[in-house]
Amino acid sequence: MKQLVFFISLLFIAGCSGPEPRKPKKVKSGSYYKESIERSKQLLAKEEQLIQNIIKADTARTYQNSASGSWYFYNTKNETSTYLPKPDDLVTLAYNVLSLENDTIYSMEQIGVQKYKVDKQELFPGLRNSVKLLKEGESATFLYPSSLGYGYPGDGDRIGVNIPLKSTLVILKIEKESEIIEQIVN
Repeated sequence: MKQLVFFISLLFIAGCSGPEPRKPKKVKSGSYYKESIERSKQLLAKEEQLIQNIIKADTARTYQNSASGSWYFYNTKNETSTYLPKPDDLVTLAYNVLSLENDTIYSMEQIGVQKYKVDKQELFPGLRNSVKLLKEGESATFLYPSSLGYGYPGDGDRIGVNIPLKSTLVILKIEKESEIIEQIVN
């Protein structure tokens, strides 16, 4: 009987030890991420070189580099206005999307005139940044690496994987947030 009590006590003590965590089946070294980052850097360098070649060949225009990584030239410049769109302003705009070879992907007519609340609505990253560079009545043509376009996934329709883009953007009207609030209150 003593042996039975001793054996049950031993089982009880052994059974009360805390749960042991499972060991991972596979340990990730991070090399996949490093390789992905390296591929992205190489792709960006290749696309930037392609854009630089376009800029060199286009001697009729003066290109500017934006802080976000796109290049652009003005089609129409507004010398009288100084106001640039700020977050929450409502901007009426039109744009198209082309390949760098000037093949039309989406025309201005297909896209139509858009009302865009700055930084609050979805546009592809390059265009979202470009809106904030132009004043009312201005038009500019932008060259975007794929990372500022639709990137790896594309748009799911006409724009494929990692396609650099060209777009002409026209700012038709800027309604300042303060003016919009004033209209609502009155």
